[in-house]
This record gives sequence, C-alpha cells and structure tokens, in this order.
Amino acid sequence: MGFDLIIIWALVIGFALMMYVLMDGFDLGVGLLFIGVRNKQHRDVMIDSVAPVWDGNAIWLVLGGACMMAVFPLAYSIILDALYIPLLCMLFGFMLRGVAFQYRFKAGAKDKGIWDALFCVGSVVATFFQGVAIGAVIEGFAIENGQFVGSAWDWVSWFSILVGFCILPAYGLLGSTWLLIKTENELNQKMRHYSHHLLVWLGYAMTVLILVTPFLTEALRERWLGLPNFFYMGFIPMLGLMQFTWVYYVIRFSEWQKWPFALTLGLLGLAYFTLITSLMPNIIPPDLTVYQAAAPESSLPFTLWGGAIFVPVILGCCYWSYHVFCAKVRDTEG
Repeated sequence: MGFDLIIIWALVIGFALMMYVLMDGFDLGVGLLFIGVRNKQHRDVMIDSVAPVWDGNAIWLVLGGACMMAVFPLAYSIILDALYIPLLCMLFGFMLRGVAFQYRFKAGAKDKGIWDALFCVGSVVATFFQGVAIGAVIEGFAIENGQFVGSAWDWVSWFSILVGFCILPAYGLLGSTWLLIKTENELNQKMRHYSHHLLVWLGYAMTVLILVTPFLTEALRERWLGLPNFFYMGFIPMLGLMQFTWVYYVIRFSEWQKWPFALTLGLLGLAYFTLITSLMPNIIPPDLTVYQAAAPESSLPFTLWGGAIFVPVILGCCYWSYHVFCAKVRDTEG
C-alpha cells in the first residue's frame, strides 16, 4: 500500500505549527507576565530565561508557512486574503516585541520601563491575534471557485474574539511554568502562584470552547455530536480533564520544577489535537479539503525530501539549545 503524500504533508505542517504554538508560546507568555511583575531585577531574569532560545522558537512558524505555501498553495492564498488584517496585527506585535527585546539590553536602568511596556504590549497583541486567526479558521471562510469571496472583516466574530482571549491564559501558563524551571527564590514562588491562577482561568476557557464549538457549523455538530462520532470524540474531553487534574496537582501540591511545564505542553498539545480532529480532512472549513488545496501530486515527493531533512535538523538544534541553556537564571536578589 502506497503512502498518501497529501496526508503526510498535512501532518508535517500540523506538527510544525503545533511546535510553534508550544515553543514560541512560552516566550510570548513570559512577555504577558510582565503585567504582574513590577520588580526590575525579576524582569531581567525573565528576559534572560528566553534570550538563548528566542530566535529558534519562531523557526517553526516559518517552516509551517513555507510548507503551506509549497504544498497547499490554494489554502495559503485564501488564508492570506481572509486574514491579512489579524496577521498584520500579529506581525506588528512580533516587531514590537523584537524592537523592545533588543533595545532593552542597550537601555540604562531608568529607561528599561518603556521597553518593558512595549515588550508586554507586543506579546499581548501577537498572542491575541493568533487566537483570533485560529478562531476565524475554525468558523471557516466564504469560498467560490477556489477564491475567497468574503470581506476583509469576516474574521471579526464573537467566536474569534473569544478564542483570542482564551489563548492569553494558555500562553501565560506556558510562560509561568517555564519560569518555574529557570528561576529560584521569590520569583519562582511568584510564578507558582501565577501558574495556579492561570491554570484555573485556562480551565474555564477550555470548558467554554468545548461547549460552544460543536454548535458553530453543521460539520462540527456532526463531527462532535453525531453517532457514532460522539462516543469517539467524547474521549478527548475526558483525556483533557485527566491531564488538567494532573497539571493542577503538580502546580498546587508539589514543589516539582520541570513537570508543570512538561504537563502543560501535553495539555495544550491535546487541545491542538482536538482542533485537528475537528477539522480534518478540511484544511479550510467548511468545504475545502487537503486534497482540493494540494499542489500537483508530481511535486509532492520532491518537496517531501526537504521536509524530511529540515524537520529533524530543526528538532536537533532545538534539543541542543535547550540542553545547553538548561541551567537556572540567577536572581540577583536571591
């Protein structure tokens, strides 16, 4: 039996985007946490904790976007047409973060405040509009003859805005549990306190999304509530509840440093898996499948070689960077 290259490529792109959400999510989360950290030395420690892996995390987004353009050019063009406003806002947030990140290191102690504020604002903007884009994709776009026929503001809906707000505690929790690994003393205790509250808010957010998503479209309603799908899909919320309980225990009732971050990655990975299983085989709801959006089949084996080379290389580089810079960042107040 031959391999279905289209499905393989869909899995590769899905994996790249999942890695981006999980890996870049925690350094966006560190920026979000600046809202609740006033101590300048603590902020220095937080920035230093992500500085060594700052650039490497975003490579997953570049990889996913490049593969999407090469393998599913129709879907790529439709997404850009439909979401260019939130995507531009997201890029603006990234640029704001990048400028603040670089200039903060060059600024004097008295001038860091403005760059801290811009770093935090950029993190909030980038995170929120990522969630808005995800929510808009779940709802789907108006497509005729392979072209987007909606307006530039079709992405604005109560659901996309809801997803935008719901992703904030998710990234904040990734950031706070990452800092449990990298910090010590007072800042470490503060991050454990924040992790507990962010996890509770994430639980509320995930519950709301699970309850409302099946009623967005007829396809989602059938996927989640139709028989026999209801019995299969029902396992996903159950697994999510078990994972949530595990994360809650290690944050609230243990002193473990690494497990909260690892289990939070698993919880958000499960949420991402839920999204994929809700949409497949559609790449853009409600009607555009991965087969309809794919490039000519003759080009897929050649491009797959590129993916087979670059994905392991990027994974190896990420492992090396995290292994080399795994030590705690010292708190000068500690």
